[in-house]
Amino acid sequence: MFLQCGFLLLAPTLGAAQPWVLFNGKDFTGWTFDIIDPKTAPETIWMVENGIIISKGRPPGLMRSVGDFANYELIVEWRWAPETKPGNAGILLHASTPREIYAWPKSIEVQLAAGNAGDFWMIGEEIEVPGTTLVGRRFPKKAASTEKPPGEWNTARILSVEGKISVWINGTLMNKGTCAVARTGAICLQSEGGEIHFRKIEVTPAE
Repeated sequence: MFLQCGFLLLAPTLGAAQPWVLFNGKDFTGWTFDIIDPKTAPETIWMVENGIIISKGRPPGLMRSVGDFANYELIVEWRWAPETKPGNAGILLHASTPREIYAWPKSIEVQLAAGNAGDFWMIGEEIEVPGTTLVGRRFPKKAASTEKPPGEWNTARILSVEGKISVWINGTLMNKGTCAVARTGAICLQSEGGEIHFRKIEVTPAE
């Protein structure tokens, strides 16, 4: 145990907690959509095929969980479409006010852009990353990329507990932030350029 940011932090424990499955493998139950182009129907960008969410990447937009979450472990499995050039996307944490910046709600982004998976991007929110200087709105990841080639599945593991956020990409710790101002909110997946696929999206309570 140690003191940080004016409160007591405990080592997070998951115990026997059961995960909330945010993607049922069939449809978008539990999700809403926000697309920057009001003339574009969500189903032209986002679709489910063979148990996989497919995001075409354009125009920019996102899928957003109906519920809000705090103190959790989030597992997201993603890949870039086979035989394509990988592009840009992200996982948004603690999302609140819609369209804080462009199409993106106020949130902390865990970057999935090719070569930079594990960066933190600030979208109107604040976090501290010890030993790292904020570059514009970005806290760069701390380890070399472990991302796999297009067509192969990657795993993002994100642990968010009382203002501390840690990110692992394919088992490698990429970033660790403390003192996040926002500690609860929706979870969003971006459509931001390049076809990206998701299959596992699960949240397990942590404390």
